[in-house]
Amino acid sequence: MEQREHITIDATDKAIGRIATQVVILLMGKNRPNFIARIDAGAHVRVTNVSKVKFTGKKLDQKEIISHSWHPGGLKRVPLKRVMEVDSRKALAHAVSKMLPRNTHRADRMKRLIIEK
Repeated sequence: MEQREHITIDATDKAIGRIATQVVILLMGKNRPNFIARIDAGAHVRVTNVSKVKFTGKKLDQKEIISHSWHPGGLKRVPLKRVMEVDSRKALAHAVSKMLPRNTHRADRMKRLIIEK
C-alpha cells in the first residue's frame, strides 16, 4: 500500500467554499490518476489560517449553520458570524463534511482533515 500524501493549504484571503471543494478533492483522492471510488486513498490535508478566510457579500450576516436532532423542536440555527467568532474551524469542517459523499468513508476522511486557526 502506498503512503498517503500530506498536503498543506493556506486559507488566507480565500473563500471558504473554494477551500472546501479543494480539500474534498484531496481527501477523496480524486486528484490521483488511479482514483477508484470504492477505495479510500486520499491524502492527509492540513488547512492553516482559517480565521483569515474571507466572505463576499452579506454571507457573514445572513448565512446560518443548521442542524437538527431529529426530535420535535430540535432544529438549531447558529449564525455564521457567531460560529466564526467562537471557533472558525467549525465553519470549514461543516462545509467539508456536507460536501463529502454520505457513505462509510466520510468519517475516515474527516479524521484526516486537520484545521488550524
